[in-house]
Amino acid sequence: MAIFKRKLYQLCFLFFVLFIPLSGVFCFSELSFIIEPSDITVISKDPVVLDCVAHGQPPIVIRWLRNGVRLAESERLQFLSNGSLYILEARRDGEGSDGGFYQCLSQNKYGAILSQRSRLTIANISPFVVQPVPLEVTEGSVARFTCQVTSNPPATITWELDQSTLPLETDRITVLPNGALQIQNVQLEDAGKYRCVATNIGNRVKSRKATLSVINQGSGPKPRQRPRIIAGPQNMTASLHYTVVLECFATGNPRPIISWSRADSKPIDVFNARVLGSGNLVISDVKPQHSGVYLCRATTPRTRNYTIATANLTVLEPPSLVERPESQTRPRAGTARFVCQAQGVPPPRITWLKNGEEVHLNGRIKMYNSKLVITQITTEDDAIYQCVAENEQGSVLSLARLIVVMSEDRPSTPRNIHAETISSSAILLAWERPIYNADKVIAYSVHYMKAEGLNNEEYQVVIGNDTTSYIIDDLEPAWNYSFYMVAYMPMGASRMSDQVCQHTLEDVPLRTPELSLTSHSPTDIQVLWQPLPTKLSRGHIWAYRLSYRTAADDMVLSVELAQNNTQYLLGDLQPDTVYLLRIAAATRVGWCEPSSWTSHRTPKTSSIKVPPAPLLQQLEPLNCTSILVRWQPSPGSVVVQGYRLCYHEGQPEQPCIQLQPEDTEYTISGLDPRRKYQVKLLALSLVGDGYQADQTLSTPGCVSIRDHPVAQPPAPDHVSAVVNSSSAVYLRWSRPAFSSRKVVSYTARCTPVGLMNVSAIRYIQTTNQNVVIQGLEPNTRYELVVRLHADQLSSPWSSVVHQRTLPAAPSRPPEGVKVSLIEDGTALVSWREPEENNLAVTHYTILYASQRAWLAGHWQTLQRDGSNTMILLERLEPGNVYLVKISASNLMGDGPFSTTVELALGPGPRHRGKSPRHSDSGSSSDTSVFSDGQYHMDQKSMTGLMVGVCITLACIAICALILINKGRSRKSSICKIMDVVNGERPHGPHAGLALANDHQADNIEALMPVMAQHFIDAKGGSNLVISRTGPVNGSNRGKRWQFFKRERRNTNTSQAENRVCLYEAGKTVLCYEEKVDAPPLQPSSLQILFGPLGGLQRSVGSSRGSSSGTTETSEGSHETGDSGHESENE
Repeated sequence: MAIFKRKLYQLCFLFFVLFIPLSGVFCFSELSFIIEPSDITVISKDPVVLDCVAHGQPPIVIRWLRNGVRLAESERLQFLSNGSLYILEARRDGEGSDGGFYQCLSQNKYGAILSQRSRLTIANISPFVVQPVPLEVTEGSVARFTCQVTSNPPATITWELDQSTLPLETDRITVLPNGALQIQNVQLEDAGKYRCVATNIGNRVKSRKATLSVINQGSGPKPRQRPRIIAGPQNMTASLHYTVVLECFATGNPRPIISWSRADSKPIDVFNARVLGSGNLVISDVKPQHSGVYLCRATTPRTRNYTIATANLTVLEPPSLVERPESQTRPRAGTARFVCQAQGVPPPRITWLKNGEEVHLNGRIKMYNSKLVITQITTEDDAIYQCVAENEQGSVLSLARLIVVMSEDRPSTPRNIHAETISSSAILLAWERPIYNADKVIAYSVHYMKAEGLNNEEYQVVIGNDTTSYIIDDLEPAWNYSFYMVAYMPMGASRMSDQVCQHTLEDVPLRTPELSLTSHSPTDIQVLWQPLPTKLSRGHIWAYRLSYRTAADDMVLSVELAQNNTQYLLGDLQPDTVYLLRIAAATRVGWCEPSSWTSHRTPKTSSIKVPPAPLLQQLEPLNCTSILVRWQPSPGSVVVQGYRLCYHEGQPEQPCIQLQPEDTEYTISGLDPRRKYQVKLLALSLVGDGYQADQTLSTPGCVSIRDHPVAQPPAPDHVSAVVNSSSAVYLRWSRPAFSSRKVVSYTARCTPVGLMNVSAIRYIQTTNQNVVIQGLEPNTRYELVVRLHADQLSSPWSSVVHQRTLPAAPSRPPEGVKVSLIEDGTALVSWREPEENNLAVTHYTILYASQRAWLAGHWQTLQRDGSNTMILLERLEPGNVYLVKISASNLMGDGPFSTTVELALGPGPRHRGKSPRHSDSGSSSDTSVFSDGQYHMDQKSMTGLMVGVCITLACIAICALILINKGRSRKSSICKIMDVVNGERPHGPHAGLALANDHQADNIEALMPVMAQHFIDAKGGSNLVISRTGPVNGSNRGKRWQFFKRERRNTNTSQAENRVCLYEAGKTVLCYEEKVDAPPLQPSSLQILFGPLGGLQRSVGSSRGSSSGTTETSEGSHETGDSGHESENE
């Protein structure tokens, strides 16, 4: 029945999870925008209409906002019936300007949504910011005029010569969109007054006039001139789909050839790029891939003389959503997570709206980066949420709805949350099921976040209801994390459980510091680095190792530095030599992989004073493809003519960039994400190149690149495991098919199946595709998985492989070895199996020897099956000390022997009926000997001993009672029956009694063989001497044979009587009397056992003449009794 209910709950849960979100999506069609306002530019005093049409379940109310402030309807501002906004006359100037950003807000009973942002621009144009200036040039040279104006929308620039409009492009004249006028091969007729005219839809303005004067130099040959760029390209920022002009205007004799290339060696887009005029590069409909550093090169024909000018082009992108939020249906007290990721240049800012208003963040509603997380959901959270991504290029919105399901029947919170650290990236979380409605719980959610710092992102993992533990293995090393849990039913969720905090272990640093290298003299290198951030250090850095060598020598020198060092000066170096340097960092766990080699050339030794190295500041990554380089001029007396900036990823170096002396920063674009670049900067002077400054930096990863999203690498495949021994497993795998230029590393995890101790989980990192995992437990089943790391990304864990280690020979001896003397010559040895997990003992080996035999090296060997943990040692000689040791064995081999245990036997034997003795000579009943040299008696042994003693005493008592009762009933009849057998009748008053008991003769038993005439009990049971005629010399006769006196009191002692005595040590002596002339009786049981009594008499008579024969018979009987006793013990 419980299983049926659980199935029913699961089906209900699936219904609500699948159907209700779809119904929520359908609800969105009841409130959405059909038309949203868009950007518009108008002339002042023109009417304006901003459209906004919403669709949804009526009634729908539409309101308008300008720059985030709600607008009120007036005579100039009217709200049309279809929701559009009508502005009667657009105002441009003053506080009443209508320009700005407009949005419409649509609302119905489901909530409210806000439209995208539209910009209303009132056309305007400003006076010229840059005016053309007069020029004087020689005939045949070049001339260039510039002007600049601010306008909205952008103005169209034209030029006039003496009030006549010049064409935009001829063989010699080029008018650029940025306002520049270029004239190649100036002629005398080009002289005149030039004026710049700027025009847009709002106005038309003209600049001042500038005169061009042309000087005639005659007809002689012109001197040769090196190429010189008089107007190079400038760093530009352009909006998407705009047209960009990169100017490159050069002079020289002969006329130089202009060529263009990219610093990243990528080809220039030939479809959208063209050359305007003599060498200007025009790129139309720019896209993100056009961003980068462009090089203009002016080269003298048929020579290697050239000049380079560079510029960085950055293409701005409006926001676009990479991941949109999805509608969710959540029970009350549950957790909702809305994810929204956007891209753009510059990176867009993301905000969240609830029913058209910005979300108020508190302890229950949090925003982590771009994610919105709502915990402990209430009915007030049922609303429409919008993700807004915006930058200076525009905005984009996406909406999702949260539907809250009501239910009063909820489980209680999970109990006794416990966290235990496994490794530097994994923590084991365990809990107990809720007290209330535990059988209805269908899932648990684990929530965790960093416990230190502000606005940390909360992560959530949903797991099934069939477990009460979970390993979170994607944590950062050396961080405190907080955890809490929520239990889910189909229609409700529990409240948050108590929070627990746990700290991950340290790990080796993830990356090395970035190096900055500078030389202050030809024989030194100043090495600087910044401390690693916590995310990269993965613990407390306690040492650095700086290694260096020359490029021509393989011998590496190293210097280890304390953790508080961030610089080091390498001295006594060779001038004008390329040195390679790298650094490594270490935590208490170990050293990280050293960085790649960074090259630096020491300056030449020269008497000429050159500029010192610029003060290169820390490189700053602007995004995943751009780096900002900043520097400060070094103090010195040498005049700096410019700077040379070079950068590369490995070899060869990219073309260097020539910068102006007034420049103090430069942006390098068009780089690859997640790559390490080395940047070199030096100052130029007339006397020579200055000292060089070097620095390295790794570009970050992109959230997403258009058409090339950054995906998680696939998991390793073809994972297999082979057992090497009882403590090692050989694990191997294959690298999945994916492209990565970075070094790929792997992490293997080995977990015992049915984990009870987190310390048994092993993590091994390697760059190979196989690893030997050692230090495992024998005969244990393990779960093995592998994950891949590349480009700072990690793959999921691979498929699980199970493998069991081989059994191992016992590594420990048996425990608790003890020896107890239970009887003279016999000892009991007991032990416990070795304390090892999964150990299957097949047999035990027991070695024992006396001290004399031990000194001679002779041991006696016994073996017992693995299920037995005790053995008897017999035939031990009194007065000796015996040594005992035991080992355990299985199919894999023999284990070590235990500590030798000694057992001392007392001198001389004791009677067998005495109590057993132990190794302490019987001084105490609790005297077991243990392998630790002390005497103990455990509870089990004591209980067994007491039970055995009680059983033995009870048996002895019962046997004694039986013998006494039989003896009393037989003692009178036996003698009388013997008289009848001998032909005599009893006389006296008891004759009738004897005849009355004649039938008892059949019950007579023969207990022992017939003895001779004289016999002395040598066993110590009696000192009575027995003869053929009866007992003699019995001082104790009256005491020992008291029960015979009644029969013998009436016996005629004068008659000759033959007596046969049957004797056994420790038993009652029975005498048979023979009387003359007794009539024969019927055959009795005695006759049946021993034959006719005549034969018995003959046998007795034949034995009278030899007492020695009687002695031998007694000894033989004694030996037989000993032998039988030993057999019983065995």
